[in-house]
Amino acid sequence: DVQLVESGGGSVQAGGSLRLSCVASGYYYTRNCMGWFRQAPGKEREGVARIYTNGDIFYDDSVKGRFTISQDNAKNTVHLQMNSLRAEDTAMYYCAVSISGSCGSSEGIKYWGQGTQVTVS
Repeated sequence: DVQLVESGGGSVQAGGSLRLSCVASGYYYTRNCMGWFRQAPGKEREGVARIYTNGDIFYDDSVKGRFTISQDNAKNTVHLQMNSLRAEDTAMYYCAVSISGSCGSSEGIKYWGQGTQVTVS
């Protein structure tokens, strides 16, 4: 079965930076995209950034210019560099993989990681 393992979360002061990583293990024939979602207490899970195997990248407006997503296809790894962090970025961050659908919404996701907490004070 496919497993996604995130790392890199933690606590940081506003204006600081964190780098999240996600490694996908197990077998799947192909994927369409990998992405990052986040969920704050009392709020719905929302897409943050996604990267497709063809290199297309999309960001939520709230993180444009501050977050950068990248992938290493050979290592089945996706990273999220988060700079200029704000208190409103505080959330549980989830790595996600879509096999044939979009990574733009939860409905298209096939596999989820367990989440890594990001707290900005």
